[in-house]
Amino acid sequence: MELQKLIIETLKKEVVPAVGCTEPVAVALACAKAKEMTAEEIKEVHILVSPNIYKNGLGVGIPNTNEVGLYIAAALGVVGGKSEKKLEVLQDITPIHVKKSKDLIANKRIFIGIKDTKEKIYIEALVKTNTDSIKVIIERKHDRIVYISKNEQIILDEIKKYENHKDEDIALYDLKVLDLIEEIEKIPYEKLSFLLEGLYMNEKVALEGLKKKVGMGVGMSLYENIQKGILSDDLMNQAMMLTAAASDVRMSGENMSVMSSNGSGNNGLTAILPIVAYKNKFSVKEEDLVKALAISHIINSYIKFYIGRLSALCGCGVAAATGASVAIVWLMGGNKKQIDGTIQNMLGNISGMICDGAKVGCALKLSTAASTAIQSALLALNGHVIPNQNGIIGKSAEDTIKNLGKLSIEGMENMDQVILKVMKSMQCIA
Repeated sequence: MELQKLIIETLKKEVVPAVGCTEPVAVALACAKAKEMTAEEIKEVHILVSPNIYKNGLGVGIPNTNEVGLYIAAALGVVGGKSEKKLEVLQDITPIHVKKSKDLIANKRIFIGIKDTKEKIYIEALVKTNTDSIKVIIERKHDRIVYISKNEQIILDEIKKYENHKDEDIALYDLKVLDLIEEIEKIPYEKLSFLLEGLYMNEKVALEGLKKKVGMGVGMSLYENIQKGILSDDLMNQAMMLTAAASDVRMSGENMSVMSSNGSGNNGLTAILPIVAYKNKFSVKEEDLVKALAISHIINSYIKFYIGRLSALCGCGVAAATGASVAIVWLMGGNKKQIDGTIQNMLGNISGMICDGAKVGCALKLSTAASTAIQSALLALNGHVIPNQNGIIGKSAEDTIKNLGKLSIEGMENMDQVILKVMKSMQCIA
């Protein structure tokens, strides 16, 4: 029962709603919290972020603005953000807020730099008025405020509390994947039924992306080609279409909540929408549906524990899509060997997908990830699995996941810096 409780608590912490890309939204959250600590007019806002936060916030759409980037997100957090809404901090932004935010930027009151830190998630917001100076720090998780000070007086300091990953549910990620799945199978439906909210939420976002062209229109293009008969209306194309359509909506900055997974909205879309595609094509009991969702989210969190919440690898591809693939195999009655096999197939296939920041082009990566999830599941069900010692493939799924972690943490130590350098040089050219 203790393990079941840990699984449920982890799901409730890691599967939460978000409006907009979580990296700029986290910056807005820090700024909103700092602004709420003073009643005076803001003179300057100085922000330092980790390279990963900077990379993911550089070119992604911000809700309600038709703008992209960290500057507008930070300004909106100061002008109209509500910290109590956490990752939905920008949900109530109005055109008036947008105008005031643009004025702040135009008057050069917002300053953003990159912090020299190994932390993947780090945001430091310093808000100054004529008499007040408020500092807010977010670290390790997008909505975790670990430090607040006002005029040098410390109000909150939990930085040391979270050192050495003491907050992480390490016991959960030391277990075998199959043991976690077996435990999820035993959890009563009513204790997991809250996960259905995310399914309906993300399906609604996907359907919005099929109604009109937003972002790149990847989902809509797939839908139109299915309607023309050029593409077949099968499980793989449905999974690609829905996942891409939802990413089109989210990455373009539409004001719609998505259910995130392990700190990422796109991870939430990828973990959930291939399951929605399966649900739409085949008969699924609601009890099985919620357990499949739990499996998908837990596998996503499991893999990201080893590769990092933010990484040079595309978490949607290597983590969330692997979770979805395992859930599909489970829904189709796959046995232990087939479940293990689909993880091997996924990580032997899509492990080279890099993360070059959040942007409208992510819809293509999500469509690829969703397609690979279905392909890997079907191959495993038919007994076709990449054998061990093929590249990074180990003897078990756990071995391969740990190898992927080494690839991400050790092998790609400088990858993010190079990606960021390229992105910044392109920005200068533009």
